[in-house]
Amino acid sequence: MQAPKFWYRSRSWQAVLLSPLGALYAWATARRQKNARPTRVDIPVVCIGNLNVGGTGKTPTTIAIAQMFISRGIAVHIVSRGYGGSLQAVTQVDPGTHTSDETGDEPLLMAAFAPTWVANERVAGARAAQDAGADVILLDDGFQDPSLVKGLSIIVVDATRGFGNGHCLPAGPLREPVHVGLKRADAVISIGEPQAQSQFRERSANQVGRIEHLTASLKPIEMGMPWADGRYLAFAGIGDPEKFFATLRGLGAPLVRTVALDDHQKLARPMIQRLMKEAQSMNAQLVTTEKDAARLPADLRSGILSLPVRLEFDDANTLETLLEPVLSVIRDQANRP
Repeated sequence: MQAPKFWYRSRSWQAVLLSPLGALYAWATARRQKNARPTRVDIPVVCIGNLNVGGTGKTPTTIAIAQMFISRGIAVHIVSRGYGGSLQAVTQVDPGTHTSDETGDEPLLMAAFAPTWVANERVAGARAAQDAGADVILLDDGFQDPSLVKGLSIIVVDATRGFGNGHCLPAGPLREPVHVGLKRADAVISIGEPQAQSQFRERSANQVGRIEHLTASLKPIEMGMPWADGRYLAFAGIGDPEKFFATLRGLGAPLVRTVALDDHQKLARPMIQRLMKEAQSMNAQLVTTEKDAARLPADLRSGILSLPVRLEFDDANTLETLLEPVLSVIRDQANRP
């Protein structure tokens, strides 16, 4: 489902009414952290998580960090719970044979960049990655899961939405209070354009100012096509579909219709066929996100455009500086007899 609008208002009667439940949710999360006995594996674990539910940009952040390790010849593996997938056992994702119904859409997308494992229990997934030769593990999500010792924890946040109204579920979008979560984090990466970044800094200066803060933005990959010359029916089932539609408009694409779906919504064949017929009646081309494309029925993908995006850091050196302690551990392990 789409996030309630009152989650991103400074004041609302809904948040006030639900705040006792939000306090209970925060208490349960804190209790789980306090009572945990985390397991340590023999290689560094970098957790890429968030404090908010919904899409904040974790997947493109994970891909960007994986590519940085790969460019240095480091064997990086990704471990995910495989949200939305049916697989329960520890499984290495094979984009050629697995479907999003089995693995979830995000692991299927990430597996195109680095070896990716889905596991109902993250410790088991981390051990499988280690046994398969990983030098470092990227833990996709899992910041609130205390079962695994993390060497570095990064919080990803949408600069436009920030931390919402500051309340925990269901009164707001938070999995835990910001000040509590950031005590366990090593850095925050806010994703958005300059104006959104400036507003985020103003709203969150007292919280984020205490730890390392990196800024980045999502940039569409140049596809060599004249977007302005076509007509498009765009659909998206991500955390913030309107952001995808705005990206298309920024490329000059005339959108004759937009369809906002729920995050991770199953793209059933009948629904996609209806969209295809509707686009045809409007003399328009269907276009969706790269993540949504992973959930499309295989035989329908060729008729639908997908727009890939990649994360670009405003200061390319900040990411390497942030990861230097992890890189140092990897170098030390490589030099051991």
